[in-house]
Order: sequence, then C-alpha cells, then structure tokens
Amino acid sequence: MGRRERGWLSRLLGARGEAQAARYLRRQGLRIILQGYRLRSGEIDLIAREGDTLVFVEVKTRRRGEPVEAVTPRQQERICRVALRFMRYHELDRAGVKCRFDIVAVLWPEDWGRPTIEHYRDAFSMPAKLASQLMEGGAS
Repeated sequence: MGRRERGWLSRLLGARGEAQAARYLRRQGLRIILQGYRLRSGEIDLIAREGDTLVFVEVKTRRRGEPVEAVTPRQQERICRVALRFMRYHELDRAGVKCRFDIVAVLWPEDWGRPTIEHYRDAFSMPAKLASQLMEGGAS
C-alpha cells in the first residue's frame, strides 16, 4: 500500500472515529457545538458544552495500541492555544466561561466491528502562561 492510500485510509479512520466520539459524547449528555474547528496554527476535533463548561475534545482513533498516548505535550499546548483563540474570538474569555480539555480514545477492532471508546475527562490543563492570558480577559 502506497503513501497516498495510507493517508486516505488514515483520514477515513479519523473521520469515523470523530463521528463515533461525537455520538458517544451526546449520549453522555454533552452538546456538540462544533466539529473540526481549524486554524492555521492547529485544530480542535470537537467543541462541546456540558452545563456551563466549554469542553475542547481531542479525538484519537487507532486500530491498535493506546490512542490516548498519541496526544503529546506539544499537541496539548497547540490545542490550548487554538482554544484560547476560539474563546477570545467569541469573547468567552471576557464572560468568564469555564473550559476543560478532554480526550476521547477510539479503538477500532481489526474486523471493523463496534469500537471501544474511552473518555478521559479533564485529561490535561492549559499551561500556566496561557491560562494567565485567559484570566486577563484576552491580553496578549
């Protein structure tokens, strides 16, 4: 299998995983606000609301292994930066909206049957240097 085919299959697997994650979160009572929020600097797979908390969700989909291990500290910081820009753009930082960062791990079996889904609530925190910018109400 060539690089192009692997890339296409990887995108398909990721899209299926995000759809399953969104469905799972809805069943858990979260309201999905956006799917696939993208900026040049990064992306957030799902943005949801649970009560008065805004939830930024990274979805990791794999066929084997531990999907959650693929969310590196560097990726976490990138997600936090995109979340901060989202909150600033919508003036949610000024409104004092609480936020958290979750990971949903989707593991598809080899036979493409029903996937195993694990939800890691509050999986990581915004780095202090970004959190202080959020608390300042948008000062850069």
